[in-house]
Amino acid sequence: MRLRLLLTLAVTVLLGACHSVKLPLPTNILPQSPPPRTLADAKKQLEQATPCCTSFADFSYQTTLPWHPQQFSLGNGSPVAAINGVRSYFLSFALPADVKLPYKIGLKSEITGRSIMSTSYLFAPTVVLLDDAFQPIDSQDVKLCEYMGWTNSDSGAFGSVAVTDKRARYVVVYSSGTQQSSNTYWEQSASTFSTSSSTTPTATSTGGSYKISHGPDGTVWVGMMDKRYDEAVNKAVCGKAPQGDGLLHSLRTDLPHVSWSSL
Repeated sequence: MRLRLLLTLAVTVLLGACHSVKLPLPTNILPQSPPPRTLADAKKQLEQATPCCTSFADFSYQTTLPWHPQQFSLGNGSPVAAINGVRSYFLSFALPADVKLPYKIGLKSEITGRSIMSTSYLFAPTVVLLDDAFQPIDSQDVKLCEYMGWTNSDSGAFGSVAVTDKRARYVVVYSSGTQQSSNTYWEQSASTFSTSSSTTPTATSTGGSYKISHGPDGTVWVGMMDKRYDEAVNKAVCGKAPQGDGLLHSLRTDLPHVSWSSL
């Protein structure tokens, strides 16, 4: 009986010691945070991809352009085209039939990366309109302009392309060599926001303006222009405002009959 009691006490002490002592885990089995993806990584991945298409006639046009801008992710796993000596991920659509001309295609690119001031970049689209023989009738490097709404869904770099030619049957969205080597003006202040994974962007604490590099992949929204996108395009910031001569100078110009010297 005494021996059993001693054994019980010994087991209890050992179990207590195991619970109180935390042994370090081997570092090779601890979860490791992946390094942030860089623009150089994205370019290298695109260069290593095998192109599926070398002409617009090779693309698939089974999907009709959405009636409202929809989200598409371009990157690893997306088809790659080699057009005009440049590789690019792309989207291709049939244009909706029986739509009254002219109409607009709305576009928006989201910034890749969580910090605007570090290694972020965005996909800058080139839009090509094709006829029924898949021949280009118009090609535009879309000018992107920043608009920050209250949520990620209505914030980003916006642009649009007008469809005015009745021969247009298909549209391709890719990124030309000029686009991939350029950048987009971006304005930051305490009243604007930076990208985040949450529904509402995170307010920034710094001010200034920046140039966001264009990259080969990213998230892009494409579709028929709707009211929300039209308002964003009209209100978007496309560049730094020109330096004025001051409010008083403007008033004197606009109201020349007022005797300003007596005020």
